[in-house]
This record gives sequence, C-alpha cells and structure tokens, in this order.
Amino acid sequence: MKVILTEDVKSLGKKGDIVNVSDGYARNMLLPKKLGVEANGKNLNDLKLKNQHEEKVAKENLEAAENFAAEVAEKEVTVKIKTGEGGKTFGSVSSKEIAAAAKEQLDLELDKKKMQLPEGGLKTVGTHEITIKFHPKVSGTLKVKVVES
Repeated sequence: MKVILTEDVKSLGKKGDIVNVSDGYARNMLLPKKLGVEANGKNLNDLKLKNQHEEKVAKENLEAAENFAAEVAEKEVTVKIKTGEGGKTFGSVSSKEIAAAAKEQLDLELDKKKMQLPEGGLKTVGTHEITIKFHPKVSGTLKVKVVES
C-alpha cells in the first residue's frame, strides 16, 4: 500500500514522502497514529498543491532577503567607542551595539546573531565591513564606522 507520511517516521521516511509499505503496517500503525494517509488521488493532489505553495513562499522569502541585502549594502552605521592615549580602544564594538545603532540611525531591524564579526568584535577605529546572513542562500555586507567618543 502506498502511504503519504504526515510525520517523520524513523527508518521509513520524512514528512511528505510517498512510501510503499505492507497493508497491515499501514492499517495498524501508520493510519491510526496519524503518521500517514493513504496515497489516493485527493491526498496526492493535496500534497502537490502544498509543495507548490511551499516553493512559492520559499521563493518570495529568498527575493525579499535579496532585496533587503541590497538595501543594507548601501547604508552605513556609526558606532562610538571609548579611546585612550594614542588611539588605543577600551573594549570592542559588539553585534548587539551594531544592531542597536542600525535600529536607531537607519530604522532597520537586524538580528545580532546573524552578524559575522571578527573574534572579539571590532577593536579598531575606522570603517569596517561586516557580513550579515539574511537567508541561508543570501548574505550581505554592512559598513560600520567606528569613531572615538
């Protein structure tokens, strides 16, 4: 019997897979526990429509991430850091500070966890480019200008 899995089943398949199992396994295990549904015409059509919808949503998310990355690449954020004699900095600029500055200066919501800073943050005065992951397939850069306070 062909069954469309509605949940991941160990050693059988992932959610959405069409698998061929014995009639008894399907009737006694998969169907009563709602782990799968029979692969008839209606259910196959529903699965096809669901997959098309998921592909469309994923494509829209990718395009939105690409547009946002292009928008962010044109912007620059200024962050202040304390410095001592000879331009030596105290501490470093973290992703949290960059995200707060982007929200305040540019009104952009950036996730601090998706910023890829050098180990320990930005420790020198000047302009730096940091990479931000907007989507698994899309990353962009943001210019961060670190100035003395």
